[in-house]
Amino acid sequence: MKENTKIIHSIPVDELTGAISVPIYQTSTFVQEAPGVNKGFDYSRTNNPTRQALENLIATLEYGSNGYAFASGLAAIDAVVKLLSSGDEIVAVDDIYGGAFRLFTHIYQRFGIKIKYVDTTSAGNVAEAITPATKLIWIESPTNPTLKITDIEAVCKIAKKQNCLVCVDNTFASPALQNPIRLGADLVIHSATKYLGGHSDLIGGLVVTRTAELGEKIKFIQNASGTILGPFDSWLVIRGIETLALRTRQHSENAAAIATFLTSCQEVNKVFYPGLEKHHNHDIAKKQQKYFGGIVTFSLKEDTEEAATRFVTSTKLFKLAESLGGVKSLLCHPATMTHKATPAEIRHASGVSDSLIRLSVGLEDKEDLIADLEQAFSRNKEKIKSSVVIDSLV
Repeated sequence: MKENTKIIHSIPVDELTGAISVPIYQTSTFVQEAPGVNKGFDYSRTNNPTRQALENLIATLEYGSNGYAFASGLAAIDAVVKLLSSGDEIVAVDDIYGGAFRLFTHIYQRFGIKIKYVDTTSAGNVAEAITPATKLIWIESPTNPTLKITDIEAVCKIAKKQNCLVCVDNTFASPALQNPIRLGADLVIHSATKYLGGHSDLIGGLVVTRTAELGEKIKFIQNASGTILGPFDSWLVIRGIETLALRTRQHSENAAAIATFLTSCQEVNKVFYPGLEKHHNHDIAKKQQKYFGGIVTFSLKEDTEEAATRFVTSTKLFKLAESLGGVKSLLCHPATMTHKATPAEIRHASGVSDSLIRLSVGLEDKEDLIADLEQAFSRNKEKIKSSVVIDSLV
């Protein structure tokens, strides 16, 4: 069965009614025949039929043993870190999502978990960073926001020799483009808010485990902590996954055209997109991804927050907003938005400059999106000229 067919037909038909759409079981509890005798459900924090359908679906799509749905992507990350104990160590990608950095650095380090941030684009860097205390290697590939590519298979081989777990944040790729468990990962997480949901109308997170044993540990944490995804949001993610393959293909096609356009713009300093042959580890991305994704990041030659702010407030079709992966195109300024919790020196060291702009390329016609960027660059030039004239008159 090919991937598109697999995605669509992994969503079950309701056995009770024959409903083609998974029913929304909007209930907190379930009637039992006798104490402990039920139809597999007793309380929706522990299990819910709609959430279970989503959890089984994501496990299938990611080639894992078990899947679990959480209230947000950060709740999913939190559940994985709770596998560790005080004194354990995480080796994490340096260009990490700002929310994960905040969670790791400002919460779990206080509980005695040490974090090392390294450039995982070189598997050798990971090998050098591992110590006897290292229990978890944390990868994003592509990363947020500079789209660094890690050779997942190579890192997993190193981790296996050192008895470390590997968790891959697969949000930017989605299971339609990349399957880390097939490359050796032990855990995969998603912000379901992004490409899986696909319509900017929900918050959710997912964890997939390679083994049932690891799945039981995540399930215990999910039930004990209570950060579950509700039935309606679970249904929204299932609904979004139905069109995942089609959307990611179009996102990728549009993003590739925009990345090529940006490489020819005089105002642009660097363009980050795994589909560009000059992108670091392009060959690895080509090997482990089906397409190159819908995110394009670029920096300006005028490397200031002011220049970036002028640009992100000049677009019309690209809407200035947090998040990504929806039908409508978005853009953001990571330094003051998604990564504002990361200290400037750490941001700069990982490649997140003051003028960096992240585009979440939507499903509009690519010609219209390119025209929008063109007019934004033109408006910026006019603003700069106007400013120069005013300054000369003062």
